[in-house]
Amino acid sequence: MDDLDRQLLNLFRRDARRPYTDIADELGVSEGTVRNRVDRLIDDGVIERFTIDTHTGNVKAMIEVSVAVDVDTHEMGDRMADWDEVDFVWQVSGELDIVLVVDASDTQGVNDLITKARNQDEVVNTKTRLILDERIG
Repeated sequence: MDDLDRQLLNLFRRDARRPYTDIADELGVSEGTVRNRVDRLIDDGVIERFTIDTHTGNVKAMIEVSVAVDVDTHEMGDRMADWDEVDFVWQVSGELDIVLVVDASDTQGVNDLITKARNQDEVVNTKTRLILDERIG
């Protein structure tokens, strides 16, 4: 990845639907260059998906999960990613192992996800943080 690839990724983080022609104008390259770079980033697995951010008025939270030492966190993360209202599953280092970023309709929905996580045999502990505000960097 070079500087142009990084600039493309930064622009897509802010607006994944932005037309290639607008991006090309801003970066001073051709639309074909943008298209080819994006295709290569997809083929190389750097861009995994295009998504949207929503402002639904829902309750957003991070549910931090600690699991037993012998647990396959990849498998567990894949399973949790299929849960309704889970936007992201991050495997992290430190005292916690998995972070679920959730977007629930209300606090009861967040609480239901916390309970669901705690009911997993592999889970040792959870901590939850409500997301009060977010900005795209």
